[in-house]
Amino acid sequence: MKNGFLKRKNIEISFKRYLTDALGSMALGLFASLLIGTIFNSIGQKLGIGLFTDVIAPLARTATGPAIAAAIAYGLQAPPLVLFSTAIVGLAANELGGPVGVYCSTLIAVELGKLVSKETSIDIIVTPAVTILVGVITAQFVGPYVSAFMTGLGAIIINATQMQPFLMGVIVAVVVGMTLTLPISSAAICMMLGLGGLAAGAATVGCCANMIGFAVISYKENGFGGLMAQGIGTSMLQMPNIIKNPRIWIPSIVASAILGPLSTIVFKMENIPIGGGMGTCGLVGQIGTVSAMGGRSEVYMAMALLHFILPAAISLIVASVLRRWGWIRPGDMKLNL
Repeated sequence: MKNGFLKRKNIEISFKRYLTDALGSMALGLFASLLIGTIFNSIGQKLGIGLFTDVIAPLARTATGPAIAAAIAYGLQAPPLVLFSTAIVGLAANELGGPVGVYCSTLIAVELGKLVSKETSIDIIVTPAVTILVGVITAQFVGPYVSAFMTGLGAIIINATQMQPFLMGVIVAVVVGMTLTLPISSAAICMMLGLGGLAAGAATVGCCANMIGFAVISYKENGFGGLMAQGIGTSMLQMPNIIKNPRIWIPSIVASAILGPLSTIVFKMENIPIGGGMGTCGLVGQIGTVSAMGGRSEVYMAMALLHFILPAAISLIVASVLRRWGWIRPGDMKLNL
């Protein structure tokens, strides 16, 4: 009976719902607010457009919390009154606990909001009241501590990358790159951790290695459409094929492991948190790199090498070896586009 009630309320306690769906939607909320604001700010600074730098960019930053909350609520399939009420939850939670505070507060607020939705004759009052009250209380008493933990963890990773750039360059590039390909939002995780500087630079090349790597080694099977879908879309498209043959992931992982230390030690690449987990998706990783390091010619040259040329070259070389060994077979990376 209990499970029947939860099912009727569309409450699914699962890894997929709370991590895959919620984090993926959270990333969309980030893109529609903080990210687009960053892009407008960069363009405005380059071209001297005050509307972009003085109006749109600050408003986009202010709207980040409500945008994330609404996106998460949408990912959790919240009913309309619950979804609309999360705007206030997101505003409060972002002020008190940052993006991770919004994530935690919205999850709890939405699920409890679903429980009471359409259960009373005054639903239009009860549902938003419960959603907002639960979300704000969670934001006040839980958000700051979870945010402090995630920020502290991010700081440890950033400091460790500075002290051990080779080892951490490998680890960060490989882990974040694999996270991007998995059905989890690497961008949302990097934002929660506040991952910036050299660590974000290593994360970026790891993501690029997965996206560009899969795009070029599967070109024969997927053509130009597949190249673009993976190269500036997402390497997550290959997950069904990875499950069938995990060895197709080796070229991208090797490329990540090689390029991570090159990024941290040789080129000293940096990025901002939202760009660190994006790679070449919509060229957000490159926009973030320019935002962090400036638009000097050497920055663009380093991006061309580490984000595009070397990921493609290394992945092609490793893939050719694996094909000769029979580890990768024709059709292993075919996409249903």
